[in-house]
Amino acid sequence: MRKHSVLAWSMVVALGGFLFGFDTAVISGAEKSIQQYWHLSVVAHGLTISIALIGTVIGSLFGARPSDIFGRKNTLYFIAAAYLLSSLGTAMASNWYVFLLFRLLGGFGVGVSSVTAPIYISEVSPADRRGQLVGLFQFNVVLGILVSYLSNYLISQGGETSWRWMLGVQAFPSLLFLVLIKFIPESPRWLILKKGETVKALEILRIINPLNCDEELITIQNSTLGDTGKTARLFSGQYKTSVMLAILFAFFNQVSGINAIIYYAPRIFEMAGLGAHSSLLSTVGLGLINFVFTLIAINIIDKIGRRVLMLIGSVGLISSLFLVAFTFYSGQFSGFAIPVYMMVFIGFFAFSQGAVIWVFISEIFPNEMRAKGQTLGSSTHWIMAAVIAFCFPYLAERLGGATTFFFFGSMMVLQLIFVWRLMPETKGKSLEQIGTNLLIH
Repeated sequence: MRKHSVLAWSMVVALGGFLFGFDTAVISGAEKSIQQYWHLSVVAHGLTISIALIGTVIGSLFGARPSDIFGRKNTLYFIAAAYLLSSLGTAMASNWYVFLLFRLLGGFGVGVSSVTAPIYISEVSPADRRGQLVGLFQFNVVLGILVSYLSNYLISQGGETSWRWMLGVQAFPSLLFLVLIKFIPESPRWLILKKGETVKALEILRIINPLNCDEELITIQNSTLGDTGKTARLFSGQYKTSVMLAILFAFFNQVSGINAIIYYAPRIFEMAGLGAHSSLLSTVGLGLINFVFTLIAINIIDKIGRRVLMLIGSVGLISSLFLVAFTFYSGQFSGFAIPVYMMVFIGFFAFSQGAVIWVFISEIFPNEMRAKGQTLGSSTHWIMAAVIAFCFPYLAERLGGATTFFFFGSMMVLQLIFVWRLMPETKGKSLEQIGTNLLIH
């Protein structure tokens, strides 16, 4: 009963991850048609593509407030509504400014989702399965990206207005998400620490952990330090270890070059001498590798631990990035060498950083600071994503592929040192144990 209930709740909330991935990637199939439809300049077209990312940064920065004030469940309702309105609004937009407004709203939903969904799943998950269940969120992000590519391909045969259907089809999973949220409970930790509703929280804890629910209730009640939840600030000294871990983890996630590779894979492959058709085919391969290795990682993350995945992944990322850099440096683009190295990179990234980031950041802050801590990690991630995506074309053109990928590889050497020396293992521990261990008194 407990196992299936918690899994069902997690799968519902992980739908937010599916919509996250779908909304992020769906624009790739529609962007050329949109540019032609409204006769956009290069600058206006760039704004059209990046406006959702701007919304994502804003949403991630402010995601903690609704989650703490209105609750995790009510915030999920808002996220689902934002996705639904964004998909319908962009599909039916009568002018470019209306289109921008609804794409911004969709990006805002992505940002808030990256804060609230991992928090909710981590707070309702038993300690021995938390990594796998929170990992469902990242798995669904990857699945959403793949489905959006497939959907775009199928709908693209529909003529000049097919771009509207590409964007509008997201309304169906968004509506399903909105309806299913009704059937999940509120986070018991939020009910206890923010509302004082211990009776209602105990009923939910009894489903999650029937054998030790009373002890867990007491542990959660005792997890805050006096009035810490009301008066302490995230950047006060006692949380400095958790803050440092969240910022560095999110920073290294993006300076691996992952979003540069995802966004600009066809361009990179063409730099390596592949034709346009082969470049697109290789990009599909990256998506499939990402999907498969994310699935593998979330099924073993609670067995071998977050830290072991990161150690293995860091070594693989260093090797593959330096191989890409060396190939660009030598200028000997033999066959599919760079696409193969890129697929190795994507595989190791999905196996480590991709699967671990939302799990780890959702675990390392005490209950009273979890929403703010998740906001810090998420906003760092999205700000760095915007910086890397913006800078990559310039760096690749001015510095060349060898120097650019050598930089990414060097950053992964630093990540390996960070994981080896500073990253704690969190598998199998309750959120309260982790939060207490990382506090500086």
